[in-house]
Amino acid sequence: MSASPTPSSNDLPTGLKWGPFGIVAVWLAVLGVLYLLSAQYLKPKPVAVLPGGVLVIPMAPDGHFYATGTVGGKSAQFLVDTGASMVTVSEAFARQAGLVGGTPTVFKTANGDLQGRVLTDVPVSLGPAQVSGVRVGVGLVGGEPDEALLGQSFLNQFEITLADRQMTLKPKGH
Repeated sequence: MSASPTPSSNDLPTGLKWGPFGIVAVWLAVLGVLYLLSAQYLKPKPVAVLPGGVLVIPMAPDGHFYATGTVGGKSAQFLVDTGASMVTVSEAFARQAGLVGGTPTVFKTANGDLQGRVLTDVPVSLGPAQVSGVRVGVGLVGGEPDEALLGQSFLNQFEITLADRQMTLKPKGH
């Protein structure tokens, strides 16, 4: 009886040697494409501007309303929060925007008390809508440095309507 020789890795066909790496590479490519598609799908739609300065903000797939604007001249990605009493930014955002001073305060949030400060007379814009004299809270935590909450200190200048998966902001007095 003779022993059959065991094949060495050099005797394996190329497809068997590189097959597992090929499978991993294909799956990484598929996951990369899915990530890019989902990021594009989840990207908030821009605010539409209608005659009379009416702003229409489409609902994002996550059920929230997002819009681009400025606080103190610095670009911000707003989460529109009709339940927030004021526009709120992080301390890092405030430093970059040159928002200094203010009155120290304690914010009462769903996650408990949060130390911060309140500034008055800050210009805030959303699309072409600009409001001066807005109260801005500094102390938002979490999220990206350019993220901000768009609260009632800005929103109270508008009549707000929610319908058909969109939020409409109509300037008061128009």
